[in-house]
Amino acid sequence: MSQNSESRLLMLHKPKGYVVTRSDEKNRKTVYELLPPWAYDEGWMPVGRLDMDSKGLLLFTQDGRIADYLTEPGSCHKVYEVWVRGHVTPEQAVQMVEGVETSEGLLRAVRVEIKGGAGPKTRLEVELDEGKNRHIRRMFGEFKDPKFGTALKVLELKRISLGILNLDVESSKWRFLTQDEERNLLDS
Repeated sequence: MSQNSESRLLMLHKPKGYVVTRSDEKNRKTVYELLPPWAYDEGWMPVGRLDMDSKGLLLFTQDGRIADYLTEPGSCHKVYEVWVRGHVTPEQAVQMVEGVETSEGLLRAVRVEIKGGAGPKTRLEVELDEGKNRHIRRMFGEFKDPKFGTALKVLELKRISLGILNLDVESSKWRFLTQDEERNLLDS
């Protein structure tokens, strides 16, 4: 067994193009291809999801209670760096915090901060306290660029933190959490 028996959680920096599943009927690459074989064999499961087009911090555990706690709405905040095609206005950012009606119901963010941009793109930081399917992509999709009238579209989405944890491993790499990190994450 290659695993560190003290650790109950590991962090993976998921790149784009991988699905978060144990096996894929469409034969796409799965996150388990980035982890040692024992992670699959010993039942390490992802805590939450990142869609195929998203990247960033993804935790794994063998403990279902830990997974349930960390994915329970409000248990720990998740922060994402988001690049959007189009110009996001301060009013749209406020509306996302207040709540946006989508085909999946009302979606909201805890915080939306415009960080800058380049040409027709806007860079933002978005904080969520729960993550519904394609939450951030659906929220932005409800708005239009004020100048061109085109729908805003998320081009890049990267989870950069989860609770007290910041993404600190290179793309496609993983590491075990320290006991202090686990304790602080689970006691927050």
